[in-house]
This record gives sequence, C-alpha cells and structure tokens, in this order.
Amino acid sequence: MSIRKIGFTAFVAFVSAFAAVATFNYFGFNKQQVSIVEGTPAKFAAYEKSNTSQPIDFRYAAATSTPSVVHIKSTFKAERVTSNGYQDPFQDLFGNDFYKYFHGQNPYKPQAQVATGSGVIVSKDGYIVTNNHVVENADEVEVMMSNNKSYKAKIIGRDADTDLALVKIEASELPAIDFANSDSVLIGEWVMAVGNPFNLESTVTAGIVSAKSRNINLLGNQEQKQNNTAIESFIQTDAAVNPGNSGGALVNVNGELVGINTAIASPTGTYAGYSFAVPSNIVKKVIFDLKKFGISQRGFLGVSIRTMDDKTAKEVGFDKPYGVYVDGVNKGSAAEESGLRNKDVITKINGVKVNSSPELQEQVARYSPGDKLEVEVIRDGKTSSINVTLKNKYNTVAQIDNTKDILNVLGIKVENLSAGELRNLGVQGGVKVTDLQNGKLLEFTDIKKGFVITQIDDQPVNNVDDFVNMLKEKNGKVLIEGIYPNKPMSYLYAFRM
Repeated sequence: MSIRKIGFTAFVAFVSAFAAVATFNYFGFNKQQVSIVEGTPAKFAAYEKSNTSQPIDFRYAAATSTPSVVHIKSTFKAERVTSNGYQDPFQDLFGNDFYKYFHGQNPYKPQAQVATGSGVIVSKDGYIVTNNHVVENADEVEVMMSNNKSYKAKIIGRDADTDLALVKIEASELPAIDFANSDSVLIGEWVMAVGNPFNLESTVTAGIVSAKSRNINLLGNQEQKQNNTAIESFIQTDAAVNPGNSGGALVNVNGELVGINTAIASPTGTYAGYSFAVPSNIVKKVIFDLKKFGISQRGFLGVSIRTMDDKTAKEVGFDKPYGVYVDGVNKGSAAEESGLRNKDVITKINGVKVNSSPELQEQVARYSPGDKLEVEVIRDGKTSSINVTLKNKYNTVAQIDNTKDILNVLGIKVENLSAGELRNLGVQGGVKVTDLQNGKLLEFTDIKKGFVITQIDDQPVNNVDDFVNMLKEKNGKVLIEGIYPNKPMSYLYAFRM
C-alpha cells in the first residue's frame, strides 16, 4: 500500500472518530448518564439518606450504660421432697450419717443450683429490673455491680405476663439508666445489647432493630399460660445475645434504655441471629406497678383478637388488611360493657394505630384497671369511636390484691368448711379445695379436688383468710397438710411460692 493511501485511511478514521464523539455529546448521552448517578436520591416515608461518611460510634453508649447493668446470681436450694409431695422417710429415720457410711455420700442431700443473668439499675436507691425467669423461685438473689461490689437483693415483685421482675438492694447514689421512648425506635436503627453472657461481665454487642411488635410464642409456656394473658410485642434485633444476657439492657446510641433483653431465637440455645427485648415503655409501666403494689396492675379489654389477613379483610369488605379483628367478646368484660362486638375491626387505641395483635396488646398493657381508652373501630364499613373503661382480669376496676393473685398462681379455689363438715371430719378448722386449674399445685403436686387443707408448714389453717394471709408471707418451699374425706390418713404436698 502506498504512503498516500495509508495517509488517506488514517485521515478518514480520525474524522469518523471525531464525528462519533461529537454526535454522542450533541444528543446528550453523557448528560443522561451523569444525571442518573448524581441525581437527587429518592426519599421514602420522610426518612433522609444516612450520612455514611461518619461511622457509628458506640463508645458513649457503652460508657453511659455499662455501669447501670449488673450481674445477677440466683440460688435455688434443692429440697428433699419426692415427686408426690412427701419428704423421704428413710432420710428422717437413718439420717445423713447412714448414707455416708454405707454409700460414701448422701443421695438425698440438697444440692443448691445457681442460675445467672443480668439486670438494669432503674433508680439511684437500688431498684433493679430483670427477667422473671432469672429470679423466679430463687431462694437467694445476689447482685454484682460493674465495679465488682456485691449485694444481697430482695424480690419486690414479678410479672410472668411480660417476663419482668423487680429486685431491690440496699444502696444509694447508684448509676440509674435513662429511659428512651420505645415507640420512637425505628426499624434499621442502631442499638447495643449490654449484659453478662456466659458469666462474662459487662459485655456489649451491637446490631440494628430488625422488627418491632414481634410475637414468638415464648411467654405462653410460663406459669400463667392458662390465662392467655401474656404480652409479646418484642423489639427484634440482630445484636448478639446469649445465655446470661437475660434481663440486660438494649440501648440506643445515646445509651438510653429501649428494652430489656429477654430471649433469643436459636436451634442450639446460643445466639443464632436474632434476639428479642421487652420495649422500655412496657418496662416502665410494669416496674411502677411492682414497686407500688407488688404485682402488675394491668388493664384488659376482654376480647379475643387476631391480626387481619387477606381472607378476613375480604369478609369485612376491606381492600387490604389493616387493623385488628375482634373474634370474640368476653362476658362481663370492659369490651362488652362498652359495646364492642364480634367482627369489629379495631384500628386505633387512644389515637395510636394498631395493625397487629401484639401492637394492640402493647398499647392496652400500658394502662391500668379504671383507665379510660378511646378505641376506634370499623363496623359494617363505618368508623366510630368507643370509650372503654378497662377492667382487671377478674372483670372489676379495682386494684388486684395479693389475695386473688395468690389463689390464681396456685390455680385453686377454696372455701370454708361448714359446721357439719368440721364435725364429720373431726377437725377444728380448714379449707376445702373446690376447684383446680392450671397452676403451681397441679404442676408440682398430684393434689385432688375435695382435699381439705388443715395446716401450712405445721401451722393450723382455720379458714380462707388464714390460708391466704399465711401464703402471702411465704417465700420458697411450702408444705401443706390435710385430709381427703372418707380416707383415714393425712397427706403432705410441697411446692414453692
């Protein structure tokens, strides 16, 4: 090829390339590409795009909250009681030395067991919140501070419905934690778990809020499962929580309490990705009640409810599911008296939207018997507001006293013996068990309906008032004695208060 042809070819290639670039710029293809990359980012639900130039810093949250989180050790004294409620007779007959001599050990000697968990200081004068399952049935509770100083603690009250408990130590000027409004916690927000997993004191882990108002069917297996009154509206996070974290703090980046760590979802018993905390707004209400009354004063609507789904939404004429469907209204309940009906759809409680059963339970659980709520419902396509005065679980507006609570925990109903029954049984006093429900007595003994209780811990029981007042003062093992009509022998049953 001649030099002339080569030069002509190069000239044509150069002109073609220049023309292509000019055409590309003229029609704005580069401008379109830049506009996609640098254009205004989309905004959703009024949330701003995060400034990722600064990393999340948990140093302040850790320094602020760690001194408020304590290590709790609960000691359970094993009792020499057989499964049917009797003490072992051979132990009393031969004593410990008999077993030591022939066997080298005493198989009936009580062996104390220890469980550990965490707690959070909520007042300068020594009140500490933890989980109910950390201290339930404990004979002794010891609290160790972050500075390694330890105290004996007294259980002030427990609430199985929320798995919360309040204990007290004799101390002052303690580093009480500040509470955050758990309603303001958002999904995706950074949080930090503080506790004592595996007896490793003052451990912090971080994650985000994965979900809110989560029900994992955990508390239905606790002592009051028969009443179906458990509240599960957990904050779900992916902050690592392990055994020993129970009762510890879930805090925001300011070190403020947003929840009490309670459970993990795990096939192995150790952390596997998700943990669950009781929201701080529920915690605040429960510990107030436990401190003032010793038990939770919780208001009830008295309805059976379920979260709406597509099928139910179509049945009530909704385009999409929202609100909480009323499956049933309990007789004599606050809901019945206020005019709530089956098939109503509850959409708001005191102006707060509720779209699931846990959300509704969480809102109502913040109020006490006698409190008035404005409940927004949709009925036959029409929206209306109904004023409801909440009741307690016994369908009264009174504060619950320890009398009814004790009978409920035991799962029994008792009545005084008539003069004729006293004469026929040959006893001076006692109370008759007229009904048995799920409770401590059915769980730990084989007591039967009709049993007549004559003594508690070797002290005579004359009537129902005696029975209740004696149990109110009990903590730990209780031994009840009595008889069955038409049976010649006395029976002993043991359980724990």
